Amino acid sequence: MTKSQLSFRLRQNAPQPMRKDSRKETHRKPAKTQISKIETNNTALLFPAGETAFKILLSARFCAAIWSHISDCDETFNYWEPMHYLVFGKGLQTWEYSPEFGLRSYFYIMVHAAPAWIYHKLLQPNPLLMFYFVRCLLGLICAFAEVYFYKAICKEFGVHIGRICLAFQLFSAGMFVASTAFLPSSFAMYTCAAACAAWWQQKFALAIFFTALGSLLGWPFAALLGIPIAFDMLFRKQLYIDFAAWSGISALVILVPMIIIDSLIYGRFIIAPFNIVKYNVLGGAGPNLYGTEPLSYYFVNGFLNFNFIWILALLSPLAVILNYFFVPSKNKSTLYLPFWLSLSPLFLWLTVFMLQEHKEERFLFPIYPIICLSGAITVDILQKLCFRIWTVFKKMPIGTHYLDKTIFIMIAVMVITSLLGVSRIFALYRNYHAPLDLMMELNRYPLEAKISDRAQVNVCIGKDWHRYPSSFFLPNTNWNIRFIKSEFNGMLPAPYAEGENATTIVHSYFNDKNQEDISLYFDLNKCHFLLDLDLGKETDLEPIYAKRRDKWKIVKSYRFLNAEKSNKYFRAFFVPFLSDRYVVYGTFSLLQSSKLKIK
Repeated sequence: MTKSQLSFRLRQNAPQPMRKDSRKETHRKPAKTQISKIETNNTALLFPAGETAFKILLSARFCAAIWSHISDCDETFNYWEPMHYLVFGKGLQTWEYSPEFGLRSYFYIMVHAAPAWIYHKLLQPNPLLMFYFVRCLLGLICAFAEVYFYKAICKEFGVHIGRICLAFQLFSAGMFVASTAFLPSSFAMYTCAAACAAWWQQKFALAIFFTALGSLLGWPFAALLGIPIAFDMLFRKQLYIDFAAWSGISALVILVPMIIIDSLIYGRFIIAPFNIVKYNVLGGAGPNLYGTEPLSYYFVNGFLNFNFIWILALLSPLAVILNYFFVPSKNKSTLYLPFWLSLSPLFLWLTVFMLQEHKEERFLFPIYPIICLSGAITVDILQKLCFRIWTVFKKMPIGTHYLDKTIFIMIAVMVITSLLGVSRIFALYRNYHAPLDLMMELNRYPLEAKISDRAQVNVCIGKDWHRYPSSFFLPNTNWNIRFIKSEFNGMLPAPYAEGENATTIVHSYFNDKNQEDISLYFDLNKCHFLLDLDLGKETDLEPIYAKRRDKWKIVKSYRFLNAEKSNKYFRAFFVPFLSDRYVVYGTFSLLQSSKLKIK
């Protein structure tokens, strides 16, 4: 981008056309100031400089790394557990990692496990510290991608849209949850943000590489987000050779080491991205075995994670149309791409995934930054339209800019959405953090109870197996997670086999039909500890073990949301002084056997 082009973009959202000397000052890299501004005759358009944006984004992501719970058991069993195995030689294996199916890439796990392994070898930390170390690294990567995204928005759409989008990213519950989740969909979110940023700056090689990285190393379906980039290169700019060359180079750089490493670990030729596409799309058993949701699922989920930002994002096509017809052309241009093309990844993704019967919150992670951008664009256009209407009824002084009269709209939207976002984050922490808190108590227990590091200890989970945060929360590798029988009758993970060839063994109890294998259940009488949730309901297979005081003693208890008995609005958003009146909690307890001694 040339200096004159950048000046043009910054001018678009400035309250007055900039003077030549002030334009030069605007692009000077700030040395000590933390807030950049565009000086004008009447006012100044303030916006965070890149360094400041990075600092506040990183602070927000570190908060997520520490306080966010694990919302999806797929994160625990398909990513944290294989990582635990790669670092410590012990963990839980799912059927996706069976050589018979090979749906998941160990290469992807190794990329994340390498820093943890180095940390482990150098400092020998507690496994729990390694868990949060990796989470903080994910937050760091996310912050880098987001600040690159933010700076590109400021150049392509203007600093006013950039600062609104930044505020949406900082305080939305969706970004809080997705930013440090150890999931391919979160990885695809990082790469999608980076790919779009490169695309808007006409850095096509980088855009292609980030798209390939997100879809090949991370989640294959993220390639869908690269279609608008391909359309722009092939049909609008006719960069056929560049597209083919960089696509080939990116695929070669990523796929070759992945195939080699995965094939060595699995003991047979494996292309994990192809296998997962084959299973879900090309005639495999398919994902519908694991639950389906109605069309309304993503609409509700989007509002929970982004509140009114989600509504603004969905209204962005209408806003763009109104902008085209009613906003003067001098106030509506972008630098390189039309609005409809820049926003097309969002609606392309929603069109495809809303039509799928199997829906999960994490499936929308890749488009979270674009949701924030779409909402910001709608707010900006709303301000322009309000100013346009205002000028019809009241004559404005020459040179009056739309921001001079409509800044209150931006402030109101940012305050309301930020408060609701923080409210949702507080609700998630209060309602669902108990499993992590209990496992932290268990992690401290050996030192407080003077239990030998060599003691073989069995920690059991029944009906709440899907809330287990990972083996990184166990004190050491002599502590074992076990599953006891409950009302659940599907496929459970199993411990990795012992030995160097553990990843190459095909086990008879793994299948791709979600069929239960009773050999994976553990004898309750051999459990030293038990995690038990009391929501006031019990069955023969799911009793409330905390009430059996003759067999179990309570080590520690935390409250956990009883969703069925709580008001759906107050359980979704935390409101001080009111939520506790309308929200009912159960008790999540760490129990210790009163009869079985730890040896």
